[in-house]
This record gives sequence, structure tokens and C-alpha cells, in this order.
Amino acid sequence: MNRRPKYHGDGAGDLAGNVVANVTSHETSSMRRQQDVIDGLPAHLRPFAALQDYRQYTPRDQAVWRFLLHQLKNNLRYTAHPVYLEGLAKTGICQDSIPRIEDMNHCLQSIGWRAVVVDGFIPPAVFMAFQAHRVLAIARDIRSIEHMLYTPAPDIVHESAGHAPFIVDIDYAEFLQRFGELGMRAISSRGDLLVYAAIRHLSIIKEAHSSSTADLAAAEWELQTAIASNSTLSEAALLARLHWWTVEYGLVGEMDDYRLFGAGLLSSLGESVNCLDDQRVRKIPLTVDAIEKAYDITAEQPQLFVTKSCRHLSQVLEEFGRQMCVHRGGASALEQAIEAQTINTVVTSSGVEVSGRFSRLIKDAVGNAVYMQTTGPSQLSYQGKVLPDHGITSHRAGFGSPTGRLKAMEWCLSVSTVDELKAHGIATNERVDLQFLSGINVQGKLLEIVRCDQKNLILSFEDCRVSTQNGELLFDPAWGVYDMAVGESIVSVYGGSADQQAFPIYAQSCSRYWTPPHYDESTRKLFSLYARVRTFRQSGAAGQPLQALLAEIQQQAAQEWLLLFEALELGLQHHLESSCWRGLLTRLEQLAREPDPQRSRLIAYGLERILPAATLVRPCPETEVSI
Repeated sequence: MNRRPKYHGDGAGDLAGNVVANVTSHETSSMRRQQDVIDGLPAHLRPFAALQDYRQYTPRDQAVWRFLLHQLKNNLRYTAHPVYLEGLAKTGICQDSIPRIEDMNHCLQSIGWRAVVVDGFIPPAVFMAFQAHRVLAIARDIRSIEHMLYTPAPDIVHESAGHAPFIVDIDYAEFLQRFGELGMRAISSRGDLLVYAAIRHLSIIKEAHSSSTADLAAAEWELQTAIASNSTLSEAALLARLHWWTVEYGLVGEMDDYRLFGAGLLSSLGESVNCLDDQRVRKIPLTVDAIEKAYDITAEQPQLFVTKSCRHLSQVLEEFGRQMCVHRGGASALEQAIEAQTINTVVTSSGVEVSGRFSRLIKDAVGNAVYMQTTGPSQLSYQGKVLPDHGITSHRAGFGSPTGRLKAMEWCLSVSTVDELKAHGIATNERVDLQFLSGINVQGKLLEIVRCDQKNLILSFEDCRVSTQNGELLFDPAWGVYDMAVGESIVSVYGGSADQQAFPIYAQSCSRYWTPPHYDESTRKLFSLYARVRTFRQSGAAGQPLQALLAEIQQQAAQEWLLLFEALELGLQHHLESSCWRGLLTRLEQLAREPDPQRSRLIAYGLERILPAATLVRPCPETEVSI
């Protein structure tokens, strides 16, 4: 994976070649604490968690964070829900420094949440699984100076300053956790997975400095092709829409008096303001019908949904959840899993969980599922744990089993005692003939009965023949041992495998430590200037050395608008004579007039904040995309 290069240092001292043993010791301790949190995760989620090496962030990265957070707080102090500003402080997020994950965890533990860093886009079901376990997944990268208004990949600004603050509200935190529980069980289609892979690949290509124009064009074509071919909306895709219109872009309050709470709005300098224009952006009361509205991640939203409260959010979520396959079960849910062409799990009434890529369903005359079939590696589990000798190695070619009652029994085969089974001619080491009401017949020598919690879960046969009442052969004795899952009905169908540690769905490699990069000399000098500005701000020192630094920046960094802005702001804060900073302001206004819409807009935002009474250059007109 080719990501943009990382800086290995934290301030002017490192750039001057000073010893960094103390920094290294601190970071080692930091990583140890992060690793403790990762070790406490469910095993199947650990491969997706990374370690935040704080030394990766350059002094310019810190300046990007600081600019965005100060500007967002200025924009949102009256328009965001009041919990936002309260939540920033309570979740370990300050305006002047990129948050350390261990500091966030120190704050989050009091409300029962944790945070881990992840590497860019992770599969949506995995993101939801983190959320279900009350874990915030925070992208460890921060957007580059070239992408301050729009980042092609998840970043720490959006996912910490956007998502974290509202979990201090108990009702919202419970809503978010519940969303995760449903999201991790939603059925995704094969098309969804192709779109996800294409989005992740494109985000990496856009951020990698070594990418060529041809690389970018190929990645964009790959994404458009994946989107065009994914015409059927899956359960996961519909739930993603609801997530977008609430968690990411939600408004709360009344139609004529609302506040912002969606993370996408809270981390977008432009859209957090533009969305307030009711002529430009239509406001709609939130109902479950929001799933009918598609969204475009590259453009500002033409409409937004207003929820009355967190309770209302939860009600809408549960209304959708009741229709999901995980709650509905039955033949229609299994048909949805077959159409998806992905790994899903069927739960029978006995509690047996059959995981695999379902390929066939046989129904009776009234539409009940009477036989299910998977193709490829399959798994049999109970209560989320694979049953011994029934993992994907044992069932590598697929699995099939009838469901329903036997003609000779008035109750489910699963609840019969061993003696009751013997009374019906069902005993180990004996030939058994199971005739189902559906007409499916299982004949063979019973080898074993797997029992858990006083229930019969799996019956294993040798020399077994399984057929329909029309004589269709479903299992031939020559194929080996036949394992039959017990259950009279399908009570649930959900996305993914039951035991994800034993049957992983996604491959994810995640580098946990950073390799020191090699910046050219001019870039290192810029970083040194950023670091010196930061040192002056933190120390409060001023006088002649600060004046000299501002002059040096004006002379050596005429194209680095953010450094010019940092220097100007520092000069104003220390009430230096205008002669010390006037040249910085003039240069920023010149840069704002150049044909770079993003830079022009950012400079205007910053100057309006620190010089509210000044006559300022306006940004080049251009529609801003969402962050």
C-alpha cells in the first residue's frame, strides 16, 4: 500500500538532530497502552486496528488540525447542538493538537467507550462491529494541506472531532451502539463489496504522491464500473443511507429551529454553513423513508433530514430493523442471502448457525423453507462459536440440510431426549430413516448426535442418501459423511459468518509501525518553521525573536499559505506592531486572488475569523464538496 510519506519527529529539536530517546520512550509507552485496548477487542476485529505513532504527524499536520478545529468551533458555536462543544472537551479532543488515542481513551472510559485507530477505509460491516462493541474507529491519517476542504479518505479530523463529541450523550451513544449491532448483521451484496474495494483503492491512489494520472483514471473507472453494476440495493446499502442521513448528515430539532449533529456537517467548513440556507438545502422530517434517498459523497447534499430527538432516531432505526432479515427470518430472508452472493448465516429454530455462500433453497407449497444449500467453505456454529469438526475445513465444498418436522413427531427433533429419539428409531450406530413432512427423506447409518444445552443440533450419517419426494438426489452415499443441521424453521438470516474468527470474511493487512520517511531539504525547512511557530505559541514568548521569525517566514515561505496564516495569527495575538505582520497579510490576500478555489476559500475563512473588521478578499467562487 502506497500512502503519503510520514514525518518522524515532533518539533524543531528533532529537525536539528537532537536525541529523541525520551520521545521514543513516551511513544513506546503510548503504543503499549493502545495495544492493551486492541487486545481487549474481539479477536476478529484486532487485525483491523492499528497503532498511532504520534511521531508520524508533522508540524504542518498539527497546523492543519489547528486551523480546521478553530475554524469549525467558530462556525459551529451557535449552529451545532450544544452537546458538540461539551463533547469535544469530554472526549479528549483539543483545538491546538491532533488528539492522542490514549488520551481519548482516558476520557472515553468514563462513559464506557473506547477508541482505536484504523488504516483508512475499513469494510462497513467491520466499522459497524466496532461501533456495536462501543469502540470508535478513528482513521489515523490526517488530511493533507491539499485536501483540507475535501479528503478522499477517512481522516482523524472527521472521525474524532466529528463522531466522538456526541457519544457523551447517553441516548445518542445507545443509538450509535444499536446502529452498529444492526449494521454488522445487515446483508451486503457482492456488488457492495466490489464498490467498497474500489472506493478504498481510489482513496489510496488519490493520497499517494507517486500516483500517476493514469493510475487515478484507472481507479476512478474501476469505481464507476463497480457502482454501475451494483444496481440492486442490498439491506446494508439501505442501512448505509439511513446512517448517512442521521449519523453523518443529521439535523436535530424542529423544522424551523434545528441544530447540526451529523459528523459530516460538523467536520465540513463549507457545508456546515451552506446547509443552513433553507432555499438551497431542503429540510425533511426524518422517517424511515429516508432510505429512499441516495447520496453523493462528492457533493453538497440537496436535502437534509431533521430528527426531533435521540429517541426519535432510535424509533426510526428500529422501524427499519424490524424488517431486516436478522429479525424476519424465513424463506424470503434466505432468498435475499442467495441473491447477495456473499457469506451469510442462517439460524435454525434449534440455534444451529449455518454460515456460507447460500446457493439454493427448496420451498414447500406454502412457501416454507424445507432445504438449504451452500457452495464453498461453510461453517456450523452455536451461539457464535464454531462446533468442533464443523468448521470451513470440514465443510470446504459446501453444506446442505433439510428444515422442518418429521412425520413421526409432533415437536421439533431438536427438543427430543435421547430416549425419545430411540423410541422413534433414531439411535447411533443404527440405520435411520427420517421422513420429513416436506417429503424430503434422509436415510443412513447414524454416527453421532451433537448436543448442546439439552438440544440436538447436528446428526451425522454415513452411507447416507438424501432425496426429495420427486426422487431428486440431494446427497449421494459416495460423497462421504452427511451432517444434518436440526431445526424446524429458519428464525434468522444475517450478514457474515457466525464465528468470524474461525471464518474470516475480509482480508486486512495493517502496518502497525511507521518507517521514518525522507523529506527533501526545502520541506524540512518548512516543517522547522512550523515547529518554531508552534513553540512560540506554546511558550508565550515574544519580543525580537518572534519578530525575526515572522520576517523569516515572509521571506522563505511565500507560497505556504498556512504557515503565513499561523505567523500572522501569532503576531496579532502578541500585539506586535503592524509593520511586523502587515506583509504577511498582504501576501495572504495576494494568494487568495490566485485561481486556487480551495486555498482562496480557506484563507478567507481564516482572515474573517482573526480580522473580523478588516476588508478581506473574497474566495474564488466554486461549489465546495463535503468532507
